[in-house]
Amino acid sequence: MTERINYSAVAPEAYKSMLAMQKYLATSSIDYNLHELIKIRVAQINGCAYCVDVHTRDARKHGEEESRIYALSVWRESPAFTEQERAALELAETMTLIAGQGVPIETWELANKFFDEKQVADLILAIITINAFTRLAITTGMVPGQSKPVLSK
Repeated sequence: MTERINYSAVAPEAYKSMLAMQKYLATSSIDYNLHELIKIRVAQINGCAYCVDVHTRDARKHGEEESRIYALSVWRESPAFTEQERAALELAETMTLIAGQGVPIETWELANKFFDEKQVADLILAIITINAFTRLAITTGMVPGQSKPVLSK
């Protein structure tokens, strides 16, 4: 794959708006490592090599265990994740694949069992944001290890 356009250079104000959401989420009620796991899982589902690369690196840098990163694509079968993490990952998958069935009440209730209302709101925004970033990276052809957004996070 080759990069088609550097979106952050061509439309810096729009890209800054996306980064503003990331800045908010970095200080939100969501645990940093859980947030990175969500980003990785959504990137895997969407097939975004760039985002998988970036967020696995970030997760490792902040102490996430390699074995958990490797097991993320099979989180339902892996004993490596807590019930709270499973609830967040279920919400992330359901929202990412929302066209199929929406967000079932069981998924909503599971998320609300482990997270308070503010945390659920932050989870929703985190999942929406990484979905936007993966779609931007895939569409513009961002290449792991090569593409560099002009603006820093």
